[in-house]
Amino acid sequence: MVDFDAHIRRGHPVIFGLIILFSIIELAISAWLTSRFNLRHDYLSLAVRDRTRFLLFTSCWTIFFSLFYFALFLHSPSGGIMTSVLSHAVFLILTWIFWTAGAAAITAALGGGLNCSQHFTYCGQLNALEGFAWVVWIFVTFALLVVFFRGIAASRRGDGYRGALVA
Repeated sequence: MVDFDAHIRRGHPVIFGLIILFSIIELAISAWLTSRFNLRHDYLSLAVRDRTRFLLFTSCWTIFFSLFYFALFLHSPSGGIMTSVLSHAVFLILTWIFWTAGAAAITAALGGGLNCSQHFTYCGQLNALEGFAWVVWIFVTFALLVVFFRGIAASRRGDGYRGALVA
């Protein structure tokens, strides 16, 4: 069987770094939009306003816990319950649900995206909010799939899902 430990040791910081980076971008866009909506009340609809707020929460959630898992993995990749397959799986499943709900909800609220030639308020920002939500969703989905396959590998080597991502 092929040993993927070196790839996981290199890839975990990269994928979590990308998740954190794009979540920070999403945080900036959603926080700015939420601030404008609260100040001016010029949102397209209540659905857009509420879904923007949900994406603000989701990006804060993702940044906080991704930084936590990023730091733990750098400190001790092969030890501890917090760096286990199960711990990563629980965090990534919840995060995946949040991003799926948020990205799909803002997409539905915008009708798949806005045509900026029709001069919608905050058109570019709302399209960016939607686009970056799907980008983060892709990265979280990829991380979740890797953790799923590492869980299978940990289970086969006898560690179970409490086993580390790397042996």
